[in-house]
Amino acid sequence: MLSRQRSSGSHRRGIRTRTRTRRSAVLASAGTALAGLLVGTLSVTASHAEDQSACRPDGLYATPGVDVPYCSVYDSAGREKTGADHQRRVIGYFTGWRTGRDGTPAYLAPDIPWDKVTHLNYAFAHVGPDDRISVGADGTDNPATGMTWPGVAGADMDPALPYKGHFNLLNKFKKQHPQVKTLISVGGWAETGGYIDENGKRVDSGGFYRTATNADGSVNQAGIDTFADSAVAFVKKYGFNGVDIDYEYPTSMKDAGNPKDWALANARRGGLNKGYAALMKTLREKLDRAGAADGKHYLLSVAAPSSGYLLRGMETYRTTQYLDYVNVMSYDLHGAWNEFVGPNAALYDDGKDAELAKWGVYGAAQYGGIGYLNGDWAYHYFRGALPAGRINLGLPYYTRGWKNVTGGTDGLWGTARTTSCPAGSGLTSCGDGAVGIDNLWHDKDDDGKESPAGSNPMWHAKNLEKGVVGDYVTRYGFPAGTKLTGSYARRYDTTLTAPWLWNADKKVFLSTEDEQSVKAKAQYVVDKGLGGTMVWELAGDYGWNAAKGQYEPGSTLTGAMYDAFKSAPAYGAQRATTQLPSQALDVGVDFTGFPLGDSNYPINPKIHITNNTRTTLPGGSEFQFDYASSAPGNAKDQSGWGLKVVRSDHTAPDNIGGLKGDYHRVSVKLPASQSLAPGASVDIDFVYYLPTSTPSNWTVAFGGRTYALAGDLARGTTVVDPTGPSPTPTGTPTGTPTGTPTGTPTGTPTGGACTAPAWDRATAYGGGTTVSWKSRSWKAKWWTQGEEPGTTGEWGVWQDLGAC
Repeated sequence: MLSRQRSSGSHRRGIRTRTRTRRSAVLASAGTALAGLLVGTLSVTASHAEDQSACRPDGLYATPGVDVPYCSVYDSAGREKTGADHQRRVIGYFTGWRTGRDGTPAYLAPDIPWDKVTHLNYAFAHVGPDDRISVGADGTDNPATGMTWPGVAGADMDPALPYKGHFNLLNKFKKQHPQVKTLISVGGWAETGGYIDENGKRVDSGGFYRTATNADGSVNQAGIDTFADSAVAFVKKYGFNGVDIDYEYPTSMKDAGNPKDWALANARRGGLNKGYAALMKTLREKLDRAGAADGKHYLLSVAAPSSGYLLRGMETYRTTQYLDYVNVMSYDLHGAWNEFVGPNAALYDDGKDAELAKWGVYGAAQYGGIGYLNGDWAYHYFRGALPAGRINLGLPYYTRGWKNVTGGTDGLWGTARTTSCPAGSGLTSCGDGAVGIDNLWHDKDDDGKESPAGSNPMWHAKNLEKGVVGDYVTRYGFPAGTKLTGSYARRYDTTLTAPWLWNADKKVFLSTEDEQSVKAKAQYVVDKGLGGTMVWELAGDYGWNAAKGQYEPGSTLTGAMYDAFKSAPAYGAQRATTQLPSQALDVGVDFTGFPLGDSNYPINPKIHITNNTRTTLPGGSEFQFDYASSAPGNAKDQSGWGLKVVRSDHTAPDNIGGLKGDYHRVSVKLPASQSLAPGASVDIDFVYYLPTSTPSNWTVAFGGRTYALAGDLARGTTVVDPTGPSPTPTGTPTGTPTGTPTGTPTGTPTGGACTAPAWDRATAYGGGTTVSWKSRSWKAKWWTQGEEPGTTGEWGVWQDLGAC
């Protein structure tokens, strides 16, 4: 078992910062409750809906009964249409605070390389105290909707729009570049649990933590509905193509996220995953309904953590089924929140990570020698639940760094420790972060002092490398005539795919990103079939100004990705790597019962299987599924059912240079003496040792035939009943979400008798009332009338109590 590791991170006003999040080795503790898998299935009735379903991405949940216009965004293979010379996504975060009003260089919509990007995420909106999405009050000082920039080339407003600011300019340029989609990003490091007011002060309102989850850990559906309705209205009002959620973080790990949020978030840890799943499901359904009405599909994405510690507390990240794609924050993997000096965004592990070595990760046999602080590991984590094309690799256009580094090779894997930690960080021991000219994009701590982090835009880092003091430094508070101490030698590690700057005189280490690393990562995206890349943030990219002899904001790195992707083959649109059956059964599978936080080690949920067909599954029926190679191939069960790994795509003793394959395939059989009747459920104790997203590619075999499972949401399957053909409309799995833990003993089927009165459409039912309907018992969670049990979904009014 490892000791706790500290880190945290995410999008924030000004810079990406990360003061703390006990990243423990994923070994030392873990989890939360409920991480549903294979929940829900779809129902489509209209013939036009069948045509649209041909464009639905593999594994994407669709709102039952809604004719979602997928083909407005996706082609007939389920791949996003991004323009003729954009074979992969290039998603850039465009921040609202680089307005130039504070005297520092502005980065405005005319500065965006519109011909090189496919998507823009505007950062940030927040959740207001009324649970509604907000960018603050309208006015001339509001950068999103009211600010103007007279005299700035290209920043003249479109007079046809009823608002000004960044939103006006984004829509003006979209008219010239219609292939670019824009999303409103909500949350971020500073605004997940509150918001920044018009005076630049943080208001601790609770944000997502309060809106999605009640104080007792239950789902706050009323708050979620209010937020989702307002988000739909917002994207329609301001011309966005979708919503991006940056919730940092709905994990059960204590003290994760912004320290200002801990008091409220820690009290709700046990329910954050449920609230997050309800939030994303509700957003998906409301966006789908709006899209059907408007004739265009609205996108839903998230900025997802790459920290194994955080992900372990997010169960199996079951919200992936609701997302068009996930943007993996595969950066902030090392930083001055602790003393371990290493790359901000390594693509691969090299077996030498000082932080992992400190806690014995490499030497622990159960972890398979897998180092998990790298982009390749994070990609493979999400690959367990998603096709490669629904995953985007994150890249940082900023540095992280330390001073007073000792040991290591030119600082790499050295240490830099101090007890002078930023006020408000919650830390008594931390890394000795670089400051001054090595920390241009710094935040301020709670005392208004510079937070040491070595955070710089890449254009400033390139000037340091070249020995140039840019003329902009006076605008950041440095006196004219400022000179550099020592030289910044560029170093590069090909195994890690990571560059850095090393100043031997100052013992300063700055982890960077440049053309060599970006081109290597772009090639990785092409080779692995990923959907593309995501960048935090566009304002950090660089270009060379020959007239001034200095680097300035530009588009060099974004251009390198564009060039790498414009003639690339199509991305991977299929989740399974082996052929699955075309016929599927309505058998539900959830992963439930995750212990919370540090109690979740080894990772030990229950696999909850429910037979929703009309036929008994006989004893000896064999279930198979894939789980991600982010976890080693040594999963087992504690139910005595003989669960075993029957195929491993990655069998190496470590992951130096990358994981070699995507999946481990597991087989488990019902005991010969134990059948599974219609409506019955069974639980299997499952054990694995590093996090994986929701296992997928399920099959069940009996009677000489093998079927897929409807809840996998796979393209091209037809749901049948093994008693005879009763297929659902072509290619679209149907059913209702499952996932309510039964609380029954492990391995014991469940069921009951219908003793409650039958549901009646005209009757009003109060919360707690039990009814029977279609051979199942149902309990109302709150007052309801006219809502048929079985149609309101997992987070709706009716709780499924099981067959009767």
